[in-house]
Amino acid sequence: MDHILYKDVTVLDVIIVLGVFLAAFLLERMVTLSLRRNLKDKVKAYHLDLLRKLISYTIILIAIAVALPMLSIKLSGLLVAGGITGLILGFASQNIVSNLISGLFLIAERPIRIGQQVNIDGTVGFVDDIRILSTIIRTYDGLYIRVPNERVFTSNIINLTANIVRRFDYNIGIRYRDDADKAIKIIKNLLDDHPLVLKNPASQVFVDTLGDNSVNLAARIWCPVTEWYGVRMELLWKIKTTLETQGIQIPFPQRTVHFESDLNIRHEQPSGSSGQEPHSSNL
Repeated sequence: MDHILYKDVTVLDVIIVLGVFLAAFLLERMVTLSLRRNLKDKVKAYHLDLLRKLISYTIILIAIAVALPMLSIKLSGLLVAGGITGLILGFASQNIVSNLISGLFLIAERPIRIGQQVNIDGTVGFVDDIRILSTIIRTYDGLYIRVPNERVFTSNIINLTANIVRRFDYNIGIRYRDDADKAIKIIKNLLDDHPLVLKNPASQVFVDTLGDNSVNLAARIWCPVTEWYGVRMELLWKIKTTLETQGIQIPFPQRTVHFESDLNIRHEQPSGSSGQEPHSSNL
């Protein structure tokens, strides 16, 4: 055990260092498991994950600081060498450094949190993890996308679930001969009867535009953000079927085309051909 490996480092020193790292690993596992067990229902998932990472990194750094002197490695020299190496790598890997800095700003500013639904530069889904260099997005169809933190930090972030309520809109066309007031009343009754449609902010139903083939109604509906997708799907079908049972129909696009001829055209027709009267046709 007293056999010297290099300088004054013995086999016993190496064994002690390995024991320090093993103890640090076990301590880190125990602490993180205890945090998850005791704070899972008391702390938000984002805060819990940030605390877990902070404690893990702290334990690892302490273990390194304790182990290195046992291997005759001076921390002052290591810091100088690390600073020079970091400077070289910084020039050689500007994207990595930019992602690292952006990740620190994201953790500090917290525009997004784990579990929230976001739209980051066209990438839409759930925030699965926020790492030092990248953010992991799980899309609605189950794909995992790694987005560099520099792109996250410099993009317009649309946080779909930061607010507790969310609005969705419908554009509903009815025929000109249908009663618009009646249609509005039917839709409002459906909204009032739905348990997840909010009273405050209040929903709105009104005539929005007069289209080529229809009177277009706009419906603006508020509901809890956690129920947004389900309510949006359910209500659209209810509105359609209820309007139809009340004799109000959603019209198909129509276009009127006129076919015209005059005497000059008929005079130019070959002999024996029968002229046709001007007529119009609805398509």
